Amino acid sequence: MVQPTFFSPIIQYVLMASAGGIVFENHDNFQKQTYRNRCYIYGANGKQLLTVPVMHAKNSGRQRTRDVRIDNSFSWKKNMIKSLESSYRSSPYFEFYEDDIIEIFKKDHSFLLDLNLHAHELVTQCLGLEVSVRFTESYTEEWPEGEDFRYLAKAKGEPSYALKKYTQVFESKHGFIMNLSILDLLFNEGTNAMQYLEEHRSLFFNS
Repeated sequence: MVQPTFFSPIIQYVLMASAGGIVFENHDNFQKQTYRNRCYIYGANGKQLLTVPVMHAKNSGRQRTRDVRIDNSFSWKKNMIKSLESSYRSSPYFEFYEDDIIEIFKKDHSFLLDLNLHAHELVTQCLGLEVSVRFTESYTEEWPEGEDFRYLAKAKGEPSYALKKYTQVFESKHGFIMNLSILDLLFNEGTNAMQYLEEHRSLFFNS
């Protein structure tokens, strides 16, 4: 089981490429400082945060992630497109995937979950990744050992993963940055991205 996150970090797609099928958490409470509404790309100044603005509950209480609305009161999508273009315009495969990825910003999503699921659908199409998806029917704090990967959504204090190095646009300036958004891998590795993900199967499975 995993969280539906925004253009998820590479490690989450390593899991999906190895598992063949996933269960998306559909009944959890929204948590700040997670990949639910953010992702990291590689900009000219290094690791760059992209955040989807959300509306918080009026009573400051908890709200389920599926009920979180996007704050579309300002042009966050235009700013995000500009950031992607300035970061990856010179990458080998940006123009190859540009139209598909930018398509997500042309649709007016009201809910964060819908945006994240749309992003996931686009990414799997670009990767050529076939993965079956189910959703939880209720919230369960404990999930069978070896099947609960919701922790991959944590953006703060996440562990270091043994991901192999690949060429990044600004690597000569800031070095290799590990486990960025899957977009970084797509724009830099293109058709080799799936092979890269599959090569890391041993991070989750023994065979």
